[in-house]
Amino acid sequence: MKVRSNYLAAITVTALLLACVAAWQLTRDNNTRTQKKAVQVPKVDDRLLLTARQLAAVADTAAEQDLAIQAMHFADQELDQDFATSIREAAASAPPSSGPQHDLALRLAQARTRLDADQQRIAQLTKDAATKSAAADKLQMAKAQLALDQDEVDDAQQDLARQGGDERANLQRALQDHQAVQQKAPVLAKVPSTEPPETLWRQLQLWFALNSRQDQVEAARDAAERKASVLSQTHKALEGNLAPAPETAGEDEEEEDASEIVARLRRLSDQRKTLVELDERIQSMQQLSAVYQNWSSVLGARRRGVLHLLLGSFAAVLAIVLGAILAGIGARRLLAYQTDRRRLHQLRVISSIAIQTLALGLMLLVIFGAPTQMPTIIGLATAGLTVVLKDFIVAFFGWFVLMGRNGIRIGDWVEINGVGGEVIEVGVLRTVLLEMGNWTNTGHPTGRRVAFVNNFAIEGHFFNFSTTGQWLWDELQVTIPLGGDPYALAERIRATVEQATAEDAKLAEQDWERVTHQYGTRVFSARPASDLRPGTNGLIVNVRYITRAPLRYEVKSRLFEAIVDLLQKSAAKAAP
Repeated sequence: MKVRSNYLAAITVTALLLACVAAWQLTRDNNTRTQKKAVQVPKVDDRLLLTARQLAAVADTAAEQDLAIQAMHFADQELDQDFATSIREAAASAPPSSGPQHDLALRLAQARTRLDADQQRIAQLTKDAATKSAAADKLQMAKAQLALDQDEVDDAQQDLARQGGDERANLQRALQDHQAVQQKAPVLAKVPSTEPPETLWRQLQLWFALNSRQDQVEAARDAAERKASVLSQTHKALEGNLAPAPETAGEDEEEEDASEIVARLRRLSDQRKTLVELDERIQSMQQLSAVYQNWSSVLGARRRGVLHLLLGSFAAVLAIVLGAILAGIGARRLLAYQTDRRRLHQLRVISSIAIQTLALGLMLLVIFGAPTQMPTIIGLATAGLTVVLKDFIVAFFGWFVLMGRNGIRIGDWVEINGVGGEVIEVGVLRTVLLEMGNWTNTGHPTGRRVAFVNNFAIEGHFFNFSTTGQWLWDELQVTIPLGGDPYALAERIRATVEQATAEDAKLAEQDWERVTHQYGTRVFSARPASDLRPGTNGLIVNVRYITRAPLRYEVKSRLFEAIVDLLQKSAAKAAP
């Protein structure tokens, strides 16, 4: 059942994924078609000028900016010539022979004819108004008619432009937009050559930036050369199709209509102007290609300079690595005199870490350079070290706690984190114990040294079983056979233990009194205590007494010896 649900989930996700991909593809095609429909101006290609502006934005040296200004100048010059040619050709083009655009073009031509007639009439009435009073009224009416016909011409032009039939108006509007952009375009400020980057990281960044910029410049140069080639082919084709000039003498001239001759001469003049403009545009494209060629040479020189710096930086990194290797070999030879293998291993590890850390720091300086934002870097480094070295900082302050009045001293018997032993070192960061087993087997050293970071003094707890004499309570058990008076025998055993430990009990009470006196607590008694318990072979006497921890087993041996003598004497008296 679970496998089926997994398959169902996988199928559902796959279907949703395919649907998303299909929708993405459809929306991308629609957007592309919409953009193609929206971008409808014209014959004039301004991509070279846009490319020149983009490259000028990334020029970061005085030489590159000079070349960028030249590139924008030639690209703009070619674009202006292209606009002039396109506008003249659009004005000379014939209107469509049918359809809505034909009707709008005919309406516009009629409106312009009326407008010309109004202008001529106003000029004549203006002359007549100086001598005839009646002409003044007619002049005012003619001016009103002129304003009305001008509105008609404007409306017809807007209708024709909206239908896409007035290409000349669209081109003029595009030319005005281009001129407005050119006027607002900022002039590049001359900047001195940037200083060579000193760090490996910045050198790599500049190297890749220069590679990308040179690719863009080469692509722009190729585009300029392609456009020059296209313009040359257009010039050659136009020159081949150029109509011959009409003869000025002969009978044909008399028979041919004068208006047709004028039209032919105008077409011929337009073709000649187009050829001249094509020559100028070709020259501009050749000059633009030469500018991009020089720009590419400048970028190539800069790339060689950056490559030189990169090789120096890589050489510095390799020198640091080689120095670290040689330093490691030298450190091993210097430590060869050390006979203790454990000490030798420790010194080798420390020297290796020190050399590697120093080498890493030097390589970071070569790669990233010296830090510039020192306050911020110091703050971040301090915060990082505080987090990383928290235990060491707490251990350092814990040392002050341990060295205080209620801390521990060398020779004390303490228990830290479940480990008991004698304190043999109280360092700034750590405390070392000589392990003596747990408190049920105190007095038997294990031979192990146990080190604790001093943060236990603040974050945890520890037990100090030592005052002056390092006292502890110990216990022994004695089985009394059945028969006789067990209570009397138990009392004699307790008295024997009390007599043997009387001096230790007295000293322990004095030590405890000094400790508890400052807190106002009651005085503890160190006298032995005993009790009787039933056992399988008789009664068991438990006796608890105070003793010094290091002498625990020695005292217990003496007590057992005295108790055995006591039991033997008691058994001898009880025998018949």
